[in-house]
Amino acid sequence: MTEPDLRRYPDERTLVPYLDRHAASIGTVRAIRRITSGSSNEIFELTTDAPEPVILRTPPRRRLSASAHDVAREFRVLRALSDTPVPHPDALHLCTDESVIGRPFLLMSKAKGFHLKAPYPAHALAEGAMRAMMYDFIEVIAHLSRVDWRSAGLTGFGRPDGYLDRQVDRWLGQLAGYRTRELPGLDEVAAWLRAHQPASGPPGIIHGDYQFLNVLFADDPPPRVAGVLDWEQSTVGDPLVDLGWVLGLWTEPGEESPLNAFYGNASQHPGAPTRAELARRYAEVSGRDVGHRRYYEALALFKLGCIAEGSYHRHITGGSDTALHADFAWIVPKLIATAHAITRGERD
Repeated sequence: MTEPDLRRYPDERTLVPYLDRHAASIGTVRAIRRITSGSSNEIFELTTDAPEPVILRTPPRRRLSASAHDVAREFRVLRALSDTPVPHPDALHLCTDESVIGRPFLLMSKAKGFHLKAPYPAHALAEGAMRAMMYDFIEVIAHLSRVDWRSAGLTGFGRPDGYLDRQVDRWLGQLAGYRTRELPGLDEVAAWLRAHQPASGPPGIIHGDYQFLNVLFADDPPPRVAGVLDWEQSTVGDPLVDLGWVLGLWTEPGEESPLNAFYGNASQHPGAPTRAELARRYAEVSGRDVGHRRYYEALALFKLGCIAEGSYHRHITGGSDTALHADFAWIVPKLIATAHAITRGERD
């Protein structure tokens, strides 16, 4: 049923009977295919006798921290997003019994679409299509910030009070658990973030890792986002951190990003919006003040550097076989260097 190297796959001897008993609506599992180990949760596609396949997400073999890779949080927020303008996969089943496959896991529908990375499908290259997709991309998190999270059942999902107050210490604390090398500029960025922290507006839902790699665009016109994936880092707090995540990674013509080789350079495509244009559109749709976006951009790259260093540590200690994790050897220092440049006003 599974493909070679069975130790990397869920044990079908316990998984299939469990699903037959507790998730019969997905059909009987006929095949299991590993899609990717990801930079975080591992992802498998289950082919069943139902028309559509199902996605199984489970934490990696070695977890970075007690709070990382939380599929239960992902399940809860996906359920909460029902009947909202935010496109997302349907949450189908949550298993917290680790005796089934050795880890908790989430079942969800398979979202259809493509990642915005070359080569692009023909309809994405039509006049104005790329720009329209990117504006829809930013509008999705603007709509997300407006979701009534209390009415959606997310009371207690996060700790919105003092959210920004905790950020620098949280990520430095997580980094300390696996740090093995010096990261030039890290202390300077941390000090700048503490000194320039703005007041937060009303709390909202945060995706936590909103980028092209975690978004699928529709396979047919009109240009639009078809599904937002990977909600494991979601919480309730200052939703401008999602805007900072997008803009921090957004490169304009003539700029380079340490993630371009993997992330792609769609943001430099002719007609792509600038960071300033995206910020304005976000402000228009969300109704939020984006005047401190430089802080949120620097915070995003600082956080990403701290998290990615954990994946690099998993690589050098044998806990990950993902090729990208090896590249974090040089990507993480460049992320911190870019954050440092933003704090010095060297990037608009």
